[in-house]
Amino acid sequence: MPTKNMRFFVGRFAPWVSPDMALDAAVVCEFPTLLGGERSLLALLPCLREAGVRIHTIVPDSGLAQAFAALGATVIPWTAGRDAHGTKQSGLAERELAAILAALRPELVHANSLATGRVVGPVCSTLGIPSIAHVRDIVGQSRAAIAGLNFNSRLLAVSHAVRDYHVAAGVDGEKTHVAYNGVDLDAFCPRTPNGWLHRELGLSPGVSLIGAVGQVSLRKGWDVLLDAARDVLARFDDAAFVLVGACYSDKAETRRIEEQLVEATRVIPRRVFWLGERDDVAEIMPELTMLAHAARQEPLGRVLLEAAASGLAIVTTDTGGTREIFPPEASAARLVAPNDPVAMAASIAALLACAEERRRLGEAARRRAVEAFDARNAAAVLLRHYREVADAAGNRQPDLHPLHQTGETSSNW
Repeated sequence: MPTKNMRFFVGRFAPWVSPDMALDAAVVCEFPTLLGGERSLLALLPCLREAGVRIHTIVPDSGLAQAFAALGATVIPWTAGRDAHGTKQSGLAERELAAILAALRPELVHANSLATGRVVGPVCSTLGIPSIAHVRDIVGQSRAAIAGLNFNSRLLAVSHAVRDYHVAAGVDGEKTHVAYNGVDLDAFCPRTPNGWLHRELGLSPGVSLIGAVGQVSLRKGWDVLLDAARDVLARFDDAAFVLVGACYSDKAETRRIEEQLVEATRVIPRRVFWLGERDDVAEIMPELTMLAHAARQEPLGRVLLEAAASGLAIVTTDTGGTREIFPPEASAARLVAPNDPVAMAASIAALLACAEERRRLGEAARRRAVEAFDARNAAAVLLRHYREVADAAGNRQPDLHPLHQTGETSSNW
């Protein structure tokens, strides 16, 4: 919340950020892919920019690096510890990162993932640079990994479920705070469908589209969703499933799921569509009748935030941080148990049969997104953590953006 001594300026993203919050921050990403954690960070960068934060991104050469550059951030390439063949080399990530940070000397370092935080913590501790690590996963860690995380000045868990899991495993609870992800409420918003997706798929306008979006992996429950889809499609002739997501792993279990998706499109032609990776999810959402999400574990599902912001009716599994997105009192989604395709199918079928309930759920979901997951608010929370960590280290620089004194915003980082 704003305080009395904060100066105000006109800005779309950060209307109440004081100019003395400006600082230099280095953001470190290990993974080259544009998945939930990376998109959650990208959603906040325009807000950080308007607040005067100079962002230097340390990231493998990839589509993610290009996305950072497109937003005006400085991009510093690193291998994340991988050699020319893509094989991880022991100690390489630490040595390379230490050299980059020693030359850059940012006011603070932000590791964007749990895996990166394990590397950033010890390196920054040695260099005397404060660091923040984002913890976006619910996954077991070794003692060495937990020790590496605890070297960071602060840890940001994306949900209470994530925080509770890792604190119970040995992560420092005093350092670990909850900071929800945010979504751009202008990009993801309720819109009247114009039928372009139906035309792309060659479907008649009256066909109901049940969408699913996510990385192709065992954790996302695609096998459960396909079982539910078979049940639903046997009952509804005027429905189709539209699946969006790509496979980024060579694990045998992941490849089996990919094969199941391919097989489903062959066995149930023109009823199940696997679109693979798409960069137009914000445009796809309004064309859907509802979203179904069958994840076995979900720290704080980004697709759920995007679907809620888009005003979609949602059927999702009650796991991880999902109940924090859709608490019972909000009545903003249908929650079912994980690994239960029968319950998933029943909830989807019930919503297909009741347009009024879909409308009510969609409106409630949008309200929930506006109240709790606005990217502008998420950016303000992240800025507060940045400032507190940098101030505690006594490492602050003078105000970087005098333009803020006159109520203007700078276009430079």
